[in-house]
Amino acid sequence: MYSSQPQRQQAYAPVPYSYTPTSSLAATINLDEEVKLYTTSAERDLYESLAEIYSIIVTLDAIERAYIKDSITETDYTETCGRLLKQYKSNLADDTVSSAFKDLESFKREWEIDCPRATERIRIGIPATIEHPSHTATPQGGGGAAATLVVAASELFITLLDAIQLGMVSKDQLHPLLVETIQAVNKVTSVEFENKDKIVRWLITLNQMRAAEELDENQARDFQYDMDSAYNGFKATLT
Repeated sequence: MYSSQPQRQQAYAPVPYSYTPTSSLAATINLDEEVKLYTTSAERDLYESLAEIYSIIVTLDAIERAYIKDSITETDYTETCGRLLKQYKSNLADDTVSSAFKDLESFKREWEIDCPRATERIRIGIPATIEHPSHTATPQGGGGAAATLVVAASELFITLLDAIQLGMVSKDQLHPLLVETIQAVNKVTSVEFENKDKIVRWLITLNQMRAAEELDENQARDFQYDMDSAYNGFKATLT
């Protein structure tokens, strides 16, 4: 016999199983706690170095854009750009950081950054003011460049050529000399003399090598020939 009283409908459909978070699990999760990328001091140092490289690339790109827009003086640009490039290389001198970094293009893809001007400057390895001097210097004679600057540039060319003849063919031996040479040349003249572009080409080649990496026999021969040709082109501007 059925009851005349209507049955109260249940508020929810019963399920055979239900899940209730345990207090012990909930206690292990703290939403206010900072998530750390590292657990050791070595990992911390690695992430700090990678973060610094990231900031260097972004800052360098901004500096390059400012220089193109003439929003920064040549002096400030040269100093800042040179310092950033040195910091970039210094960070990558560590084998652990270099291994995690892989290469510039891989790093940019991983962290989703697009800095074309910084990429080009890092590839060349020297500020644009050194690569392409914008000042107007005049060779010797009639209020031209000081004789001491001419002598300094000539001595650096000779030192560079002597270094090759003495078997000094590693990047860390040649690159500093080549940078000093083009800086000295630019103090004498801004003229794009014959074979000057070869100095920049070798700067780029050496810049992309590891510090202890060496030129092979054919490269060393080409380097010596190109530097001798550039030296002759430089001397021709002084006559």
